[in-house]
Amino acid sequence: MRRTVTHFGTYDVRVEGGRPVALDPVADDGAPNGLADGMLDVREGPLRITSPMVRRGWLERGPGPADGARGSEPFVAVSWDRALELVATELARVRRTHGDEAVYGGSYGWGSPGRFHHAQSQVHRFLTMGGGYTASVNSYSAGAMEVVLPHVIGGDSWSFAERGVQWPEIVEHGELVVSFGGTAAKNAFANAGGVARHRQPAWQRGARAAGVQFVTVSPLRGDADPALEADWIAPRPGTDVALMLGLAHELLRTRRHDEDFLTRCCVGWEPFERYLLGRDDGVAKSAAWAASVCGIAPMTVVELAERIAGSRTTINVTWSLQRMQHGEQAHWMGVVLAAMSGSLGRPGGGYAGGLGISLMGVRPRRHRIASLPQGTNPVGPALPVARIADALLGPGTPYDYDGSRRTYPDLRLVYWAGGNPFHHHQDLHRLVRAWQRPDTVIAHEAYWNPLARFSDIVLPIATTLERDDLAAGMMDLTITAMSRVAEPPAGVRTDYDVFSALASRLGFGETFTEGRTADAWVRELYDRTVANLAEDGVPLPSYDDFRALGSVETPEPAPDERWSFARLREDPASYPLPTPSGRIEITSATIASFGYPDCGGHPRWYEPAEWLGGSAAERFPLALVSNQPSRRLHSQLDHAAHSRAGKVAGREPVLLHPADAAARGIAAGDVVRIHNERGACLAGAVLTADVRPGVVVLATGAWFDPETPGVTGSLDRHGNPNVLTADRGASSLSQGPSPGTTLVEVTPYDGVPPGVRCFDPPEIATD
Repeated sequence: MRRTVTHFGTYDVRVEGGRPVALDPVADDGAPNGLADGMLDVREGPLRITSPMVRRGWLERGPGPADGARGSEPFVAVSWDRALELVATELARVRRTHGDEAVYGGSYGWGSPGRFHHAQSQVHRFLTMGGGYTASVNSYSAGAMEVVLPHVIGGDSWSFAERGVQWPEIVEHGELVVSFGGTAAKNAFANAGGVARHRQPAWQRGARAAGVQFVTVSPLRGDADPALEADWIAPRPGTDVALMLGLAHELLRTRRHDEDFLTRCCVGWEPFERYLLGRDDGVAKSAAWAASVCGIAPMTVVELAERIAGSRTTINVTWSLQRMQHGEQAHWMGVVLAAMSGSLGRPGGGYAGGLGISLMGVRPRRHRIASLPQGTNPVGPALPVARIADALLGPGTPYDYDGSRRTYPDLRLVYWAGGNPFHHHQDLHRLVRAWQRPDTVIAHEAYWNPLARFSDIVLPIATTLERDDLAAGMMDLTITAMSRVAEPPAGVRTDYDVFSALASRLGFGETFTEGRTADAWVRELYDRTVANLAEDGVPLPSYDDFRALGSVETPEPAPDERWSFARLREDPASYPLPTPSGRIEITSATIASFGYPDCGGHPRWYEPAEWLGGSAAERFPLALVSNQPSRRLHSQLDHAAHSRAGKVAGREPVLLHPADAAARGIAAGDVVRIHNERGACLAGAVLTADVRPGVVVLATGAWFDPETPGVTGSLDRHGNPNVLTADRGASSLSQGPSPGTTLVEVTPYDGVPPGVRCFDPPEIATD
């Protein structure tokens, strides 16, 4: 029996006749899922790419803006020698003619959980050693909170994961978890570095069994495990900050706020208090005000404030809430509400940024696991990841980011390995238009997904099942040996093989490989991990014994209490936070100094461009929630049987409240058209009372399938919500994505709907 690790679980692989035939979740995984079920049925399917491919127009006319041809022309199969020569020559030309900053190293890190065969590490190492490249910063997942929280509580962009409330202390000491955005079980399925065991659901249920009460604030009842018996509050989407402000005002009005903590451990309470009371703008952020914004009853706000004040409370703010216009405000306000509640810095209570996601809250950290060194990129500054279309459409245009004024580079070559921008990005028709601008787009891909179809040169890459590696997920204590359980199809290579060959052609092959094969690199990374853990007093077996064992468990690392809220509460002078003041910055003088009209010095309610309480709702009266899917990770394996089994009428399902469906003449199972001024898509109707009226839910990740790519309003046949979402930055502070700020209308589709085409291979022309 051989073992492998995926983003969605660890599996023992049954092999018969030299071929993998089944992936069995490891026996002690308490909550396995079906996301990996399709890995075997698509490995050698019709959408597998097994030869280097070049877009015909690029091959015939050479590099240059594509004027709509990228994404619509046939491909030509070429030999590896020819493909590598084309890539090497084009990279050299762009660097020579336009400079290293003209190369964009696109990668979102997905593709393999392995520490060595990690697509993002591979492409960034290669481009750095070739002279440098324009990199991206922050993530589509948490772009706004990654920028704002270091100003508010200090530390790096991910230190909130360590310093938030953890489930073990909630079980022992907690009494109430108020989760803005929910703790949906599907969000625990995956981990970028692999999942050894799915432990999140058991901890949540353990907290409920210990008597902890749950409140879910979300337009979707299903954003909490039914076993948690959570009370459901369903405000209008995008109004969570207003609700938090109403709760804060009620705590202040009733004198239940933690004045001692706010005075000793925070700065900037007074300006925020004035804002709460409406002393400057004339609008008190009262329970009645919050209720009017959120579309809920005022007593709901009053009663929840009483429960927060009377309980050891965790204020959990999920990541989805910062993927909105002004998304920074939700997590900033979540910290402030926790500080006011009296629970911050006390066992089992306080602030958490994303409890329920992967292993968030299960433990604060893991040991140092070595990864492939990427080197120091000499090109800067990095581009906020969600602003790639802006950069392609407007080279030389100035923009704001976290207090700096920057200029978009003139990107001429996009090199993408790992991730799918035609899943993550917003306003996909705009992205298609931007995608025509560079001279060349190169992608490493295993399947004919939308990224491959919108590239000029596509290099076929081995999958997780087809290479050896080692894995250790974020906050996971298990290190697992990943076994090659099948050889790649003929004509398919690993990312490392490709980059090694390209580096050799470009004159830095030895520097890139350091003389090591891929398997030698995996051994090297394990040996470096052994050395890292030895410094912590943790012994590991030899590499050969590790591979024979299949996995090793490491002990819980000692907690890092340098910046803990508990120590801050104990003695803020002796245990300061890494903020300018050393305390929690309710009002940040730094952010205030930036002078941004869309992100001031303390958290506040900003009316979004699109929401159910605004004028735009007169034309598009439904709020779109584009959440994470339950049958795949992002867009991965959408063409596999497990994902396709969840389609309705062959398309992505859209959830509607029965009252909204009846008003539009929509029945369950109907094909419907979802549209706004940016685009339209088809989906299959599912009716449920577990969605707030006025809200529709269309999960992300359906493969982009446009009738006319790049044309505003063109129909996506399959149900990708990002033809509807706006490509606007959350604010001038973070420039994070804001898909959660979207209004739409839904109507029955009139006539025979067009067939879904994204699961058909593209046309392959003769060379």
